[in-house]
Amino acid sequence: MRYAILLMGTPYSDQASHSALRFARALVSRGHRLEAVFFYHDGVHNAARLAAPPQDEPHLVDAWAALANEHQVALQVCIAAALRRGLLDEREAARHGKDGISVEAPFELTGLGQLIDLGTRCDRLVTFGP
Repeated sequence: MRYAILLMGTPYSDQASHSALRFARALVSRGHRLEAVFFYHDGVHNAARLAAPPQDEPHLVDAWAALANEHQVALQVCIAAALRRGLLDEREAARHGKDGISVEAPFELTGLGQLIDLGTRCDRLVTFGP
């Protein structure tokens, strides 16, 4: 089956991110195809490249990136939600006159149209939220 995940929970404030990551790993280990993870609302913080959790905690940004690289999973970040929260890629930082970036590949800023597309292309769209 083809799956997509909609993640709306913050990386360290609730269990949604941890649960979504474990679910994603279970999917691919059982031979299912995970097309994409769409980060929305506060879930966009999962793409913050400047996150630096303590060494005894999982580094969720790195874990999502590893999953994407190992299994060709698209990591799509809602651009409107990201910009509201100060998360910008190189293109958006230049467009808004900002000096730094906080989102980089394999995460990509996209619109809600991508989420709608995932809902129509995939057999299941599973939501994780606070």
